[in-house]
This record gives sequence, C-alpha cells and structure tokens, in this order.
Amino acid sequence: MRLKVALLLLPIVSGGVKVGDKAPEFSLKNVDGKQVSLSDYAKEKGVILIFTCNHCPYAKAYEDRIIALHKEMASKGFPVVAINPNAPEIEPEDSYAEMQKRARAKNYPFPYLVDETQEVARAYGATKTPHVFLLKNKGDFFEVAYMGAIDDSPQAPNKVRRRYVAEAIQALLEDKPVPLPETKAIGCSVKYRK
Repeated sequence: MRLKVALLLLPIVSGGVKVGDKAPEFSLKNVDGKQVSLSDYAKEKGVILIFTCNHCPYAKAYEDRIIALHKEMASKGFPVVAINPNAPEIEPEDSYAEMQKRARAKNYPFPYLVDETQEVARAYGATKTPHVFLLKNKGDFFEVAYMGAIDDSPQAPNKVRRRYVAEAIQALLEDKPVPLPETKAIGCSVKYRK
C-alpha cells in the first residue's frame, strides 16, 4: 500500500528545462486568434514567459503585478508572454473563451496564449500557475536565464521584499550573472491531462 501512495505522489511533469538550457520554441494561439511564436521575439533582449491561468487565486493575486512587470520591462527589451497550460475539461474557468474575457476585462498589454496540447508546458516543465521562465536572447536561440517565482510574496504585493524576475533582468542588462537563477514557483498545480 505504501508503494502505491508513493507512486501517486510522483510529479506528472518530468524533465523540462534547467537554467542554461536552450528554450523550447513554440507557436500558440493568442486570445485575439493569431499565432504567436517565441521566434517572433528575435529582436528583443529576452522574454518573460509566464505560465498562468484564470482560476487560480495565486495567478489572480499576481495579475496586476504581471501587467506592471510587462509595462516596466518591455521597454527594456523583456516583454511578457503569458501561456495558459490548463486543461479546460479539468478547470472550465480556464477555457479559451474565458481567457478571452479575462484578457479583455484586465486589458492585458501582452499576449495570452492557450497551450491546448500542453506540449509547451511539458517541454518547459511548468508545474505551477504562475511559473516564470526568463529567457535571454542568445542571437539564434533563447536560453533559460531564470526560473521560478515572480517575487517573494505570492499573496500580498505590499509585502514583496525581493523581485526575483526584476533582479534577474537587471543583472542581464548589466551583463552580470543572475543573482538567484532559480526559486520555487508558488501557485496552483498545472491541470495536466493524464
């Protein structure tokens, strides 16, 4: 019986990327119906790739901070690209139609892509919403420079002491090593199909 319990606790996602790895390419449908690819950002210094969703309280708590992060960092060459990896049959609030409503209601200034097959989330190893993968443009590909949480206060924006993504971007802009290349993503589990 103990063995069965242990097997149930194994993560659904194995593998994924590590800091220093080449970022997997993707082409996914945006809430406006257009395809968006990682290669579309070839002229940017990097991309703040965030796996997020509609329903999760953590994702909702970070929503305004993600919008602010995009507004602050896109002008420095690091725009946000958000991806919803959740299966809508498991979490109906994360359906494509609901994504479109949410993006309109919050006036997202960045793409909000649907990962219908969940292949992109699996390739990156996304486990939570939100889960950040900061990608650095290396010329002909993107490299994972940081992965984990946006900051150190998942629920209370007024209690943030460390802005992990902002610190990592500042280091990249100064051509310095990222001070903390990996943190633990805090949020709801990605709703993967079995």
